[in-house]
Amino acid sequence: MELRYPWFLLLYLPMILLVIYNLKRREPSLSVPSLKPFLSASKGAKIGLLPRIPFILFCISLALFIFALARPQKGVEEIINRTEGIDIMIAMDLSGSMQAIDVPERIQTEGELRSAIESKVLKTRIDTAKEEIAKFIEGRPNDRIGLIAFAPLPYVACPPTLDHNWLYAHLDRLQPGVIGDSTGIAGPLASAVNRLKDSEAKRKIIVLFTDGRNNVNAKITPVQAAKLAKQFKVTIYTVGIGTPNAIIKQRGFMGGEQYIPLAHEFDEKLLKDIAEISGGKYYAAKDAEGLEKTMKEIDKLEKTSMEQPIFVDYKDLAFPFIKAGIILLILSFVSGSTLFLRIP
Repeated sequence: MELRYPWFLLLYLPMILLVIYNLKRREPSLSVPSLKPFLSASKGAKIGLLPRIPFILFCISLALFIFALARPQKGVEEIINRTEGIDIMIAMDLSGSMQAIDVPERIQTEGELRSAIESKVLKTRIDTAKEEIAKFIEGRPNDRIGLIAFAPLPYVACPPTLDHNWLYAHLDRLQPGVIGDSTGIAGPLASAVNRLKDSEAKRKIIVLFTDGRNNVNAKITPVQAAKLAKQFKVTIYTVGIGTPNAIIKQRGFMGGEQYIPLAHEFDEKLLKDIAEISGGKYYAAKDAEGLEKTMKEIDKLEKTSMEQPIFVDYKDLAFPFIKAGIILLILSFVSGSTLFLRIP
């Protein structure tokens, strides 16, 4: 609650002076030749509170009127969020090579390698990518985000949505190699553009993750897909995942497991061309730290604008105080003229 005209409370000062004056002023008196009859009649009598009740009611009534003049109000604050979200399609490579593990230079021996893998210090490319994408999604609650998985062909794992819990569930289910081992880059780009072209969002972007080279003959080339994206004002960010020093787990002879080297495959020039044509940017994510840095930079480049106008709806509370003041004022006059009537 707040007061619209708090300066009216200054009227309490003269009211306090009135109360002090009333308490200290002498009662009306008569001149008489002797006080003996009166002293014997008033022996042991005390001045009580009851005779002052009309005045007390009057003071409380006056205090209520002054408080009502200050216009007490109760405000209900309403904050309205206006967001201009961004529609985002994430295209994730699910070719078999996404099971690979990129080994940093600090790991030199097989023992160190196995220890790092068992302790989850080193993760597969797909697990690292899913972890960083989940962080990216978490930081953009007002954006519609969709998910496309691809290998030879693309499929829409989740259309653009604000239900990010549903999106997380689909992201978590992605596994490399289940839809093939080759990599077709044109298909997911064209599919993502098709999902975004009719969007009314102020910005439409695609983030494509791949560790492979385009080796699928589709109806259109990746460069043509990038030009299609530019036509519909869709920006593409491309992320090349992996390093030359990578290994992949395979079943060895007699059913055992072994790690074998994996060739460095993604086509950096093609990914740069796709990003440049659409007005986006290419990133090389060599390891988990590189991918984390990439996602943070994309997040900074594509900020969602938000306005928060604040509206306060005030409810006037003066009337109940005025009503109570009037009732007490009437009681003051009635009681002073009846129950507490004083005759000098």
